Amino acid sequence: MKVSNQHCSKKKFKGLFVVDLDGTLLNSKRKIAKNDLEALKHLQDMHYGIVIATGRSDYSFNKLMAQLGYCGHASSLPIDYVIFSTGAGIMDFPGNKLLQSFSLSPGDVRHIADFLNRSGLDFMIHRPVPNTKYFLYSSNGSDNPDFHTRLKMYGDFATLLSPESLRNCGGATQVLCIVPVERGHDIATEIAGDLRQCSVIKATSPLDGKSIWIEIFAPTVSKSMAVQWLSEAIGLQRNNICAVGNDYNDEDLLRWAGQSFIVANGPPSLKALFQSVASNDNGGVGEAVSRWLAVV
Repeated sequence: MKVSNQHCSKKKFKGLFVVDLDGTLLNSKRKIAKNDLEALKHLQDMHYGIVIATGRSDYSFNKLMAQLGYCGHASSLPIDYVIFSTGAGIMDFPGNKLLQSFSLSPGDVRHIADFLNRSGLDFMIHRPVPNTKYFLYSSNGSDNPDFHTRLKMYGDFATLLSPESLRNCGGATQVLCIVPVERGHDIATEIAGDLRQCSVIKATSPLDGKSIWIEIFAPTVSKSMAVQWLSEAIGLQRNNICAVGNDYNDEDLLRWAGQSFIVANGPPSLKALFQSVASNDNGGVGEAVSRWLAVV
């Protein structure tokens, strides 16, 4: 495991509000609703820090911000930090100064690739931060539309996995395995059991909304561990942190935070564990802000 660590300036916050992006802060039109933005701005005006915790890479996040008109040092988006790649990297915002990153070692990557190839699975190996957009890929030729959709989307950055490319890989931010939903949950459980030395995190595909993405990281990577690192760096306790999410890759964060909410469009298994708020299309983030402020 490789670690990069930059100094995190100690801004003075009364607490942190941590929100997932796709399916939580973004609505079904992939926009941020005005009421949710106003709620975040209200929190920021009250000296609470705002953190986006996303499964997107830094490249994908910045591309989205450009599309939404929030890029650049003068961004109007009321965000202080971004946790990207499910916790493999942390940066401030705006500015995108990298504060922390973790990566799998070349030996880890070779072991994982060998295991996934023997299992006949389709996967992508993303290079370490800040080059996460570049990846090696391996396809077993089976019917897997979501995998091929993502490969087509980022084809300019893709290289077919070969013994030589694997030898020259130099580590990875993550290995992403994409599995059709019919087998996805079972395969995720199997991988987590066989790769116990890694952090294995399951998520619903943001592309087709059904397939299962199984992300394999260095052992210290998760949204909760990233928020814990950030909260300690700026001098906040766990009970001063609120988290809002919508999917399986948010579960560890929702369990860890002092106060947690899940939006109504989340899976039933998670809604049974955490307080629910309205969906991402009906102001769920704004509702979570109001309910948190009522108890802090």
